[in-house]
Amino acid sequence: MSKSFYSRPDIYDITYSEKIEEVLSKYYSTIFDGKEIKTIFDCSFGTGNLSFVLSKMGYELSGSDISNDMLDTAKEKMNSKGLEIDLTQCDFRELSSKIHKTFDCVLSTGNSLAHVNNMDVKKTLSEMSKLVKKNGYIHIDTRNWDRILNMKQRFYYYNPAFKGDERINLMQVWDYNPDETMTFNILYSFEKDNRIIRREEFTEIYYPLKKELIVETLKSLGFHDFQINSFAIINDMKFEDMEWYSIIAQKG
Repeated sequence: MSKSFYSRPDIYDITYSEKIEEVLSKYYSTIFDGKEIKTIFDCSFGTGNLSFVLSKMGYELSGSDISNDMLDTAKEKMNSKGLEIDLTQCDFRELSSKIHKTFDCVLSTGNSLAHVNNMDVKKTLSEMSKLVKKNGYIHIDTRNWDRILNMKQRFYYYNPAFKGDERINLMQVWDYNPDETMTFNILYSFEKDNRIIRREEFTEIYYPLKKELIVETLKSLGFHDFQINSFAIINDMKFEDMEWYSIIAQKG
């Protein structure tokens, strides 16, 4: 039986480093510059890897996630960092049933929208919009599914990471399914003294999500002034060359 990557926050966090936090801090500083944002809600909080830095930057941060395992890890990390963040277990398709506040900016981080089908993405964006104050913002970061579907890439390699005397290798093998979903086979190997000492394998199903669907849905919800950037390092790369990108738009 296949295991879910998201049921193992210890593996999910294993390649995270303080350098990533530095990159994110620079990214958010740039993307939020000139915008009236003080309160932020991340509806895909996970273990906090893409959000904790916002609290450190002085924003009033809160969030939710469908996974109690992820939130438990996030709370442990939050306590160790001396941060106070209100976290709620919640499916992002049902945000307004549990979250009864509005925010200057609502995020969906970490390619999370692609975990649900495209109709549920529309529902989620509507739920996110309900939590956004007038003139507030939605921010989404995601894999570039347009690029993936165009290139039909099969193997995706990451640079190795190092923890103590272990080298951690990560590769993904992508299957393009007849029902238009994609299966990501996520393969970790752990090396020590030039020998593989452990392997971890996971399988995740994704629903490719095109940029047009996100943009058109947000427009129908009253959002405008769209900014699309590479994530998390902003550069002049063309959209079709971006592996990950972000969208930020303002609510009218």
